[in-house]
Amino acid sequence: MSRVSDREAIAYFSMEIGIRPAIPTYSGGLGILAGDTIRSAADMNIPTVAVTLLYHKGYFRQKLDQTGWQTEEPVQWSAKDHLEDTGVRASIILEGRSVLIKAWKCEITGIHGFKVPIYLLDTDLPENSEPDKKVTDYLYGGDALYRMSQELVLGIGGVRILRALGYHQIYKFHMNEGHASFLVLELLKERMQWLKKSRPDAEDVEEVRKKCVFTTHTPVPAGHDQFPLDLVERVLEHRSILSSLKDFFPLEGALNMTHLALNLSHYVNGVAKRHGEVSKQMFPNYVIDSITNGVHTATWTSEPIQNLFDRYLPGWRGDNFVLRYGLNIPKREVWAAHEQNKRALLNQVKRASSGNSFDPNILTLGFARRATAYKRPTHLLSDFARLKNIAKRFGGLQVVYAGKAHPKDQSGKEAIQAIFKAREALKGIVSIAYLENYEIDLAKLITSGVDVWLNTPEPPLEASGTSGMKAALNGVPSLSVLDGWWIEGCIEGVTGWAIGGDEYRSPETKPRDASALYDKLETEVLPAYYRNRDKFIGMMLNAISLNGSFFNTQRMMNEYLTKAYYS
Repeated sequence: MSRVSDREAIAYFSMEIGIRPAIPTYSGGLGILAGDTIRSAADMNIPTVAVTLLYHKGYFRQKLDQTGWQTEEPVQWSAKDHLEDTGVRASIILEGRSVLIKAWKCEITGIHGFKVPIYLLDTDLPENSEPDKKVTDYLYGGDALYRMSQELVLGIGGVRILRALGYHQIYKFHMNEGHASFLVLELLKERMQWLKKSRPDAEDVEEVRKKCVFTTHTPVPAGHDQFPLDLVERVLEHRSILSSLKDFFPLEGALNMTHLALNLSHYVNGVAKRHGEVSKQMFPNYVIDSITNGVHTATWTSEPIQNLFDRYLPGWRGDNFVLRYGLNIPKREVWAAHEQNKRALLNQVKRASSGNSFDPNILTLGFARRATAYKRPTHLLSDFARLKNIAKRFGGLQVVYAGKAHPKDQSGKEAIQAIFKAREALKGIVSIAYLENYEIDLAKLITSGVDVWLNTPEPPLEASGTSGMKAALNGVPSLSVLDGWWIEGCIEGVTGWAIGGDEYRSPETKPRDASALYDKLETEVLPAYYRNRDKFIGMMLNAISLNGSFFNTQRMMNEYLTKAYYS
């Protein structure tokens, strides 16, 4: 096979990448963002190479019983049916054992034919022991040893695979979250070998720092991996290098992967303006910027809406900013396209046998996120009596839910069950569907097919929230708490509606949040949909022209180019 010869490139490392549904190497927002980033890099001819892990059993396939209780099944798929075996191998040391890694390849082709390769790392090789073969079985599975082994394969193994492929002049290493932070130790080791030194000094650390970029994605503690130092001592082959870094940042009881990346990166960013501020409070000793996330427009725009864009906004795929002229699309045509999308979604609801019939003439809310407590999936269902009264007063309300709970997230699983119970309690007045096994294709259906996108996270825990951006591309306005991207995207009554004010909330204010949600439904959202359709369609066009034209990965990648990669 052909090899890269000393070509400069950006190396993008991510624990998960959402490539397409048939390649189940993603769980949710982090992986979808990674996939959209790579698609825009290909569209923009940015020399990029991506590295992730190959998960033979995926994240999991969600199964919901009649009560809404979630169980998990392994995903059945064959790597050789979708990926190319590069024939390239590298090895790392785990607990003193040599573990062989192979690289599979998938290419993303941009709108001008430029290709970005994604290399998926795999330890399921006959040369490895049975436990080592299973290191690349599950995404976000196993214990601390399993997780650390995966992150060593990604970070250290990923650098070695790239070198074996011929990538010797990587300009920047971009760590998409802290999972890939071990790569900085491999870069230090390379430099030590080149200089024939036994331990790094301040100059060596600074040289590696210049090559690294780090994006942090969440304020939630569970998103910042930490490994006990006794485990690190037992497993890590770069123990002496890590030990020498104590001179530059403390290791107190555990190795925090976020701290490792923060200390060895020349540029660090959060994924929305508010998230950048929150990250500065979490890590006050570091300079942290922000680059607000986006979504890949051509991927997340439905076919009926794409047809409108092709007719009225030529060139939009190559220049997403052209979408600012979306206000020129005739209202009757955008509504007709939306009706097509809504019928497609409601047909899926019908096939799923949710137990309720859905009417295309009734306002339909969409809520599809990872099912976990801080995203508050049951917030809409806090007051059955009031919700029923609102629905009766205006002519009905429908809600489409979707989302997986992590297998170990008991409260997330219980939230899904609570939605199933609410479905029965509200039956006949408010129709509720919970669609099983949320993934890329289903996300496209829901974000384009509902009338209003609902988002109710507990501030300030929503780092960004790209699902609302996908909805906006399809002319679906958001009804959301002011957190993450929505602080930047919300123009009240123009692109959607805010729930409550722009303040950090305490647990005591949660009831007020629910009341504010019902108030906004009753006084703004349902009246616009049922009684002022012309205004509602105008908001749909505003969502496209104001939010779709800005909250996309083309704009995002331009910011990374100027702020992070070539700064």
